[in-house]
Parts: sequence; C-alpha cells; structure tokens
Amino acid sequence: MNWGTKIVLGMVAFMLFIIAMVIYMFNVHGNDALVEEDYYEKGINYNQEYNAKQQVIDDKAEPIITVNENQIIIQLKDSATYELKLMRPASAKDDIRIKGTTIGQANLILLDRKHQHTGLWFLELKWNSNQKAYLFKKNITL
Repeated sequence: MNWGTKIVLGMVAFMLFIIAMVIYMFNVHGNDALVEEDYYEKGINYNQEYNAKQQVIDDKAEPIITVNENQIIIQLKDSATYELKLMRPASAKDDIRIKGTTIGQANLILLDRKHQHTGLWFLELKWNSNQKAYLFKKNITL
C-alpha cells in the first residue's frame, strides 16, 4: 500500500468519525437538562422575571427552605398560589413541576423527597400573593 492510499483511508476514517459524532449529538439533543425549550420566549419576558425577583427583595418575602430526610418544607410569608420547579442538572427526566396553594396558617409547601436522587438541584418558585408576582431561584443540595 502506497502513501496515497493511506492518506485516502485516513480521510475516509476521519469523515466517518465526524458523521458518527453528528448522529450521536442529534440523538442526545433531547436529553440535555441545561437547554431550555422556550429560550426565546424567556428572553422576551425577562423584564417580568426581573420585576418578580425584585418584588421578593422589596417585600422581604424570601421563602424559608428546610430540607430533611423525608421532605422539603418551604415556608412563604403570605398565603399564595405557586408553581414550583425542581430541576436536576444530571437528567431532565427527574425534573419535578408542581402547582398548588400553600397549606395552613404557616403558608407551607410540602414536597416528599423519598424518590428523589441526592445531589444538586435547581429550585425555581413562582408565586402570586396579594396581587403581586414573586420569583425565587436557588440551588439546593438534597
């Protein structure tokens, strides 16, 4: 085999490698937990998100988050309707989304954590209370 044949075989092997990587990336695309599906919509609504975060600071309404072995307890300042997202960076299929209203006089949100994996989670809590919108984001470790 002469050197010209070796160069051609090397180029073919390299092109096959590139094609295999492209196919692999298209197959993995839907499983990436760090990519938002509605990226552009979130960019358009950024001012609303910023105002909701600022409302938490202005009203001193930061939730109190307690994590124990059996559950996650979130206490809000006032009664509210909420939307809670717990997102795991390792896998999007473990994400949790809950909507509801706070419980009792203590304005609690209770979340069972028996089947949740340990590690880092992104918590995003949106709630409406007294005709005001609030948004709180925090990284928590379970």
